[in-house]
Amino acid sequence: MQLVTTVNSHSLAVMVLTLFALFLFTREKVPLETSSLFILVALTVGFTVFPYSYEDTTIHALDFFSGFGHEALIAVCALMIAGQGLVRTGALEPIGRILSKLWGSYPKLSLLLTLVVGATLSAFVNNVPIVILLLPILTAVSIRTKTSASKVLMPMGFATLIGGMSTTIGTSTNLLVVSVAVDMGLKSFGMFDFFLPVVIAGAFAMLYLWLVVPHFMKERKAPFSDTSPRIFTAKLMIPEGSISQDQALDELIAKTDGMMTVLRIHRNSTDMYVLPNSKTIIKAEDMLVVEDTPENLKSYETILGAVLYTSLGAVDEDHPLMDKEQQIAEVIISQGSRLNNTTLSQTRFLQRHNLVALALHRSGKKTETIMKDMGDINLKVGDVLLIQGKSEHISELKKNRELLVLDSTTDLAHSKQAPIAFFIMFGIVAASALGILPIAISATLGVFLMFMTNCINWKDASNALNTQVVLIVVASLALGQALLKTGAASYLAHLFITAMHGSSTIFMLSGLMLLMAIMTNIVSNNAAAVIGTPIAIGIAQQLNLPAEPFVLAVLFGANMSYATPMAYKTNLLVMTAGGYTFNDFLKVGIPLTIIMWVSLTWLLMLFYNL
Repeated sequence: MQLVTTVNSHSLAVMVLTLFALFLFTREKVPLETSSLFILVALTVGFTVFPYSYEDTTIHALDFFSGFGHEALIAVCALMIAGQGLVRTGALEPIGRILSKLWGSYPKLSLLLTLVVGATLSAFVNNVPIVILLLPILTAVSIRTKTSASKVLMPMGFATLIGGMSTTIGTSTNLLVVSVAVDMGLKSFGMFDFFLPVVIAGAFAMLYLWLVVPHFMKERKAPFSDTSPRIFTAKLMIPEGSISQDQALDELIAKTDGMMTVLRIHRNSTDMYVLPNSKTIIKAEDMLVVEDTPENLKSYETILGAVLYTSLGAVDEDHPLMDKEQQIAEVIISQGSRLNNTTLSQTRFLQRHNLVALALHRSGKKTETIMKDMGDINLKVGDVLLIQGKSEHISELKKNRELLVLDSTTDLAHSKQAPIAFFIMFGIVAASALGILPIAISATLGVFLMFMTNCINWKDASNALNTQVVLIVVASLALGQALLKTGAASYLAHLFITAMHGSSTIFMLSGLMLLMAIMTNIVSNNAAAVIGTPIAIGIAQQLNLPAEPFVLAVLFGANMSYATPMAYKTNLLVMTAGGYTFNDFLKVGIPLTIIMWVSLTWLLMLFYNL
């Protein structure tokens, strides 16, 4: 990278576009994939209309699409699919069962063990499957012991983020930073080259999460703290002489202001069920099969002059509405879920699983309960649905493995392919760690083996991938390439050194890490990492120092997604399940960021003799 102390029109344009990209990535109303696509279009069209050539450097606009074939993206996608194989087969189920048993007897020790296990697994597997494994266990334990899950869910989520920082394959951010550094001429990092400093710093962080956070974290109620059944299936019997006798069904529905929904009609005269039709004439002793809340059902009984029945007989004060077979559960929309970016009506989710949706909660929004248009709301990652159904239907839903279901049980899905999926994932990691195959190749081979052994199918693979991850990676790589080739990265490195003039090397390194930590909590961590890596290398070159510690400063800082719920997708899942507020993340996440920042700065100074 040549030293650049002045800015040209192209590098200026790229820096402005980079700032605008970072702004777009913080806009909740603009999908991240739309922002990423805009960046790609702006770069390719801009450099086609205004070609760039300086000395021996020429930028070809089509090169900005090279991210689609970059080995980092291949590795990220393959590892996501392989992680889906672990989830689909229940390969992590034995670990979950051991933790579940321990929580009943040794809660304090079990929390520490949960943090360590979550961090260890996340060093080799994307942390989303790990959080999906642990969330139902911790939630079920909190329900059974009548304690607040808020004291343990956030520490667990943060532990997986810390563990993911420790290896080159722990997160997509790590893979991108390492790949960009190699593209710029640095020697490739081995899988465990920065494992030791993360383990040492992580030990301090674990003590904080284990001993401190549960004591000052306020007890938070989950979005739906009342787990009693809300919807009942009952029959409204129209007696002889009722005001509803010999009237059309649509007239009866109109009397309830359109609120009543009739599932079917039981005609006693023929002992048959009739499908409801708006023009169907209701006769004496007909029974309207209706699903609704107890309050609404009693209201319909009065309005229609009917008698309310269940399978146990007429409903009165001595015989209230009861249904022992009904169970409440929460379905959290996670990344890769088929409910993400679609509606309940479009997927016919409730009908296919014989469930009723009671309410929808979205973080930062008012909980919406039993609405006519709930089925038409576009669902997003982090949304939680309160559903009700028979216990066997809830159990089947949990076996689906495409959904994160929280209820009072710790039933964990398992299949005969689970050991196969586990050993394939072990082989992926081992082949890369031993230098036998690059991670992009070993992960792709592992995915192929999972297909061949029926651990996953193509539907599972498509659910594991999403356009958001692909486009943010490609757009970030394109921006990093533009910053590098136009000299903008070198110029920004020069500005950073000038601003830090007179400061020690360790102060500069620490400042760079802190800057990345702040950025990753506001914008995409992948974008922050890929933009920061060429700047870090530029800083090292201008100081005539080894580039590795500066690259690691970017990698570590970009992984410190602790201070805001939107910083990382697992934060949103934890926020929903634990009922946390934005301020809870600030109170826990900022001290954790300081612990990791100070510890890793000190360790980089020791390891690289700075």
